[in-house]
Amino acid sequence: MIEAQGLSKRYGGVAALDGLSFTLPDGSRTALIGPNGAGKSTLLALLSTLAAPSDGTASIDGLDVAAAPPELRGRLGVMTHRPMVYEELSPLENLMFFGGLYGVPELHSRAEELLRAIGLWLRRDEPVEVLSRGYHQRLALARTLLHRPSVLLLDEPETGLDEQGRVLLDELMLRAPGMTVLAATHRHDRIDSWADGVLRLERGRLAEDWTALALPGVR
Repeated sequence: MIEAQGLSKRYGGVAALDGLSFTLPDGSRTALIGPNGAGKSTLLALLSTLAAPSDGTASIDGLDVAAAPPELRGRLGVMTHRPMVYEELSPLENLMFFGGLYGVPELHSRAEELLRAIGLWLRRDEPVEVLSRGYHQRLALARTLLHRPSVLLLDEPETGLDEQGRVLLDELMLRAPGMTVLAATHRHDRIDSWADGVLRLERGRLAEDWTALALPGVR
């Protein structure tokens, strides 16, 4: 489902990523780990079509991330370490806006379903700016899932979530059936609860690749 060959990204001559090659099977759940500055966010930006590689290739479901972003974006659910929601809008207005961009069918019903799931339906009409940081992150979770993506690219999704929020993250994203997940995380203590593979980056290079754990029967 996700494949990289010699993938590199340079900024001003400095390599943020340097020759990454890996394959993540369809339906796998991979933790992306490494110290700050290792290149995790850069890798997710390339895979989510938000940045273009300097060298090498990456593909998702056979579609090159540099050559076919319009086709890919409808299949991707992208969640950054910042919620990226409109604070002046309400939770319902946020989902209606983003759902309109994706052409989500029966949008109001889908928005209600997700707002109920994350515990925000009763506060659906309040401005997001009055809600807590944790609720901002929950709303970002709902926005990411709104168009029913098949691939989730998550950058520190646990940031700002309390224990109940992390339960929702697990149920709706990390352990939900039918999706391929690549999630950057510093919560190494939680990896065993959801991941079947690990990629570890150091200084833009692939230091360890344990994605063979995602193969059926290995674990």
